[in-house]
Amino acid sequence: MNAQALHDPACPLCTAAGGVLVWQGARLRVIRAEEPGFPAFYRVVWTDHVAEFSDLSAPESVLCMQVVTAVERVLREQLQPAKINLAALGNMVPHLHWHVIARFDWDSHFPAAIWAPAQRARLPEREAALAARLPEVEARLVAALQPWS
Repeated sequence: MNAQALHDPACPLCTAAGGVLVWQGARLRVIRAEEPGFPAFYRVVWTDHVAEFSDLSAPESVLCMQVVTAVERVLREQLQPAKINLAALGNMVPHLHWHVIARFDWDSHFPAAIWAPAQRARLPEREAALAARLPEVEARLVAALQPWS
């Protein structure tokens, strides 16, 4: 990859964290997305500006998936969600990033995707209780991601 491809000044994930920065490694970062109704929505963002997972070398793709897996594992252990959703869409922001979203049977869209129409009203008290747990979850995330710092 040439040096010009490492950063795109028009890309929001090149010019800003993209959410609340939880952890930063040499090649990736983990952020908490600020998506109303989904407090345990994280993104694993590749630092260099690449559009597709297949743009990574074999060792880079392994590293990326190790971090995605570590985030998923911590969310499962700490929050016991009904499901973890993983997605790497990049349709709106063509910069490689993985969505790692803890889903709960009470969330407004479950079992549909978070981008689908709502299935029920939001439960602000449940969302707030989950959000209150996130500082501890994020401390566990940082510890789990230490090998890749």
